[in-house]
Amino acid sequence: MPSYRYEIKQPSGQVQAGVMSAASMSAASELLRAQQGYILALAPVDVSKAKASLSGLVNFSVSSGPGLKDVSGFTNQLAVMIKAGISIRAAIDGISEQTENPKFKEILIQVRKDVESGKSFSEALSKHPKVFSPLYINMVKASELSGSFGHMLERIVEYLNAQLETRQMVIGAMVYPAIIFFMAIFTTIFLLAFVVPQFVSIFKGHENILPVPTKVLLFLSYFMRTYWYILLAGAIGGSWSFWTMIQTQWGRLWWDKTKLTIPLFRRMFRALYITRSLHTMGELVNAGVPMLDTLAITADISGNLLYRRMWRAVYASVKQGKKISQPLQRSPLLPRAVVQMIGAGEESGKLGETLDNVSKFYNKELKATIKAVTSMIEPLMIMLMGGLVGFIAMSIILPIFKMSQLVK
Repeated sequence: MPSYRYEIKQPSGQVQAGVMSAASMSAASELLRAQQGYILALAPVDVSKAKASLSGLVNFSVSSGPGLKDVSGFTNQLAVMIKAGISIRAAIDGISEQTENPKFKEILIQVRKDVESGKSFSEALSKHPKVFSPLYINMVKASELSGSFGHMLERIVEYLNAQLETRQMVIGAMVYPAIIFFMAIFTTIFLLAFVVPQFVSIFKGHENILPVPTKVLLFLSYFMRTYWYILLAGAIGGSWSFWTMIQTQWGRLWWDKTKLTIPLFRRMFRALYITRSLHTMGELVNAGVPMLDTLAITADISGNLLYRRMWRAVYASVKQGKKISQPLQRSPLLPRAVVQMIGAGEESGKLGETLDNVSKFYNKELKATIKAVTSMIEPLMIMLMGGLVGFIAMSIILPIFKMSQLVK
């Protein structure tokens, strides 16, 4: 049974602290409330300190910044503790004590200090925009105004988990072809650098009878072994140039356009951007965030410059008093059926519900598309790898057969 460290204030004013065992955080909270005390802090016992003391023997350590998984875990714990009746200050304090990421721990401590100084939770979070997104902050702000803080935190957790699942699906679809691609490159380099040179002495003096593929193969092998530093510098320079290019406005625009035109991947990326945009927009609308703020956040979180421009155009149109569906009708980035459903949601006053339904539909389509793309990539990459190895093998075997016929 897990243990929990608690701190309660008795009716007499005395503060009592200790460690107790309970089946869950909620059960521990109920046991403490039965003592008729005010819960100041309640958190699972930090078992990571022993690990920290062991890792302290090692001088080398890696400290990464907080990611989406850290924020999701924090929000989930905060939702449980708030619903258990623990004050937000005590909840943040308890969570920060057991947070293993040192950078995230510093942020939570600063958030707790800001809350203690009288700032609202959303104001404290807004000081850390690189960790807590505008969607997160605005949903918290809306819940503070409506008084549904605990419920809203649960909705935020569901949203963050959905984003994590989507990200893992897309990354998973890209990992397999990347592994096969690098294996093909490694195999080709190994054959050209170590296997092909063993046959150079055999072919020496018979260059006139060598087929064209063999001559090309021998040239590539010689060039790789002699000018390998040029190839290495070219690979590093090309990767750096590509990365630098997509950091620019025009380079990022070109790359975002390319992702929507690649035959195998365009359907997957299209479903990804539609799902992310409509899911974000639906969550904000249901949370009661003003429409202009909702559209601005949706544009920034879409993940593609083309979709960002589309939502910013919708923002400008709505600001002039027009409906959301009007500018979307002129955009090729959303299917006509989706635009019609958004328009119907506006007319019926159920826009948030409509956006949720459409985003769920496209999330299912995204999963199906990723599965289809993966199943199509596997044989293509195997054919590519087999073709490279087969070309090298045939380029070596053909001249040997030809030389054997001349000997006969």
